Amino acid sequence: MKKIVLLFALAFVSTLSFAQVSWNVKGGMNISNWTKDTGADAKVGYKIGGGMEYAFDQRWALQTSLFLSSKGVKGSGYLENNSSADVTVNQVYLEMPIMAALRIPVCQQMNLVFSAGPYLAYGIAGKISAESGGVTGSVDTFGDSSLDHFDAGLAYGVAAEFGKIVVGAEGQFGLVKIMDVDGAPKNINVSLTVGYKF
Repeated sequence: MKKIVLLFALAFVSTLSFAQVSWNVKGGMNISNWTKDTGADAKVGYKIGGGMEYAFDQRWALQTSLFLSSKGVKGSGYLENNSSADVTVNQVYLEMPIMAALRIPVCQQMNLVFSAGPYLAYGIAGKISAESGGVTGSVDTFGDSSLDHFDAGLAYGVAAEFGKIVVGAEGQFGLVKIMDVDGAPKNINVSLTVGYKF
């Protein structure tokens, strides 16, 4: 029993002795939409923020970040008077992914990093805008009669590290309805980012 405890202690100490914390900043583009056949088109937005990585060893790490992330949809439809309206939904979230990452060295100055995990998000801003016959109007995206603030889901990604420069792509699939009604869609999103590691 003492030998087993000693082995676990040595493994824990060796992990701590390697563990390294690094920081990064990232920015890029979102291409977002909703699930279900809502007739909406994808919308381009932005993603900017920073985060940290806790490396357990040379391959495995835990990554977490805080982003300002713009999502939404755009589309057109018909009103009760048979006039058409163009609608744009802007959803701005504070978003926190928590990812397990596997780093695979490719050459001396290049690594591939595969990551997956959950994300949490909270809507903080945005407008739902409509334009019909030259007349425009808007309401707040998040609120009592609009979309729910909270979002969460699964994220996965791949990134290439070139020294301190990181180029990545990430997908997100929301697990929470955008509003509390039957048949409401969920967020889906693809991000392309460029970052710098400190």
